[in-house]
Amino acid sequence: MSATRTAPAPATTALSRMTALARAELTLLGRTKGAVVAALFVPLVMPFSVRATAKDMDLAEAGLNTGTLVLPAAVGFSLLFAVYSVLVGSLVVRREELVLKRLRTGELRDAEILAGSALPAVLTGLAQCLLLAVCCSVWLDLSAPSAPHVVVLGVLLGLVMSAALAAATAGFTRTGESAQVTPMPLMLVSMMGSGMFVPLEMLPDRLASVCAWLPLTPVITLVRGGWSGDLPASEALRATAIALAWIAVGVFAVRRRFRWEPRR
Repeated sequence: MSATRTAPAPATTALSRMTALARAELTLLGRTKGAVVAALFVPLVMPFSVRATAKDMDLAEAGLNTGTLVLPAAVGFSLLFAVYSVLVGSLVVRREELVLKRLRTGELRDAEILAGSALPAVLTGLAQCLLLAVCCSVWLDLSAPSAPHVVVLGVLLGLVMSAALAAATAGFTRTGESAQVTPMPLMLVSMMGSGMFVPLEMLPDRLASVCAWLPLTPVITLVRGGWSGDLPASEALRATAIALAWIAVGVFAVRRRFRWEPRR
């Protein structure tokens, strides 16, 4: 009698492994009410506060209008709340529950674990940016973007940067409770200094030059300039370089300081 041969397990690819992990992460994310509120509702409400603030500004003097202030701010809110904040909490909670540690014992590589975990938040942020762009265009009677490729570049850089900085922040966060606090400094500084509420054109020159180096500033600059068409090529290249530098900082911090087991 010949021995029974078992069929070999189907080979998996990095894409299939990350897709499976992202699907599971999306299911867990949907069960967390706080994350759902932060990801889906807060970015949709915050642009109303920006529009209210815009009524007290002389935007025409800075070459802007309400639409070119509110729409980039809406994209920024989506990146901060739907991607950055949600992903920090998700990674910390999964680490504290030993999920990340168990995943490392399987076929998944470290980069695949982080990418698969970030994918639901990144896709949520991307879908929200598209929705907000359409809604703001209709609501504020904005014309089509003058340089759509610059707008797309800004959004994509923002998504990657938000995910990288979220993983870096998670490495410094001790518990799931503190994950509600550690993202706040970057979020507050970005909202106040990256041109979301007050455009850099309306700030003192010295302060504006400092704020230009904040992580979210190049994203807002590219989205706003790409929509209005008033962004010189040199400024676009400078903003892209700053965004790439922040992505590199985030990746470096993750490689050096990210923890896969609970912090004691």
